[in-house]
Amino acid sequence: MRKIIPYDPRLKELARQLRNNSTKSEVHLWKSLKGKQMMGYDFHRQKPIDKYILDFFCHELMLCIEIDGITHFTDDALIKDTIRETRLKQLGIDTLRFNDTAVLTDMENVLRAIESYIEQWEIAQQTHP
Repeated sequence: MRKIIPYDPRLKELARQLRNNSTKSEVHLWKSLKGKQMMGYDFHRQKPIDKYILDFFCHELMLCIEIDGITHFTDDALIKDTIRETRLKQLGIDTLRFNDTAVLTDMENVLRAIESYIEQWEIAQQTHP
């Protein structure tokens, strides 16, 4: 049975705006995630979860993928990201983070990291269904 994760309904319109104004790195990664291209898993972009909007989210994997631009490297942003990841973990959601430069210049390794996560998740499901 699929776990229902609540979200603040006020985020719905903001998420729509973010989808319509995606960064280059988000568009680039989305091309490899959309349409179940990533090992058959269904990803959504700019998905409201709790009080956050996740760059990419797969409900089946309970996986959030975040692309960090330069604004994520301030002390304040690092603290906020840590708080956010802690809350997502409480909801049962793992987070993979990638630098936007890596997405634009080293997509092969970004995709390899996501595939590796999924392979480990699948193995865990087989041993602990």
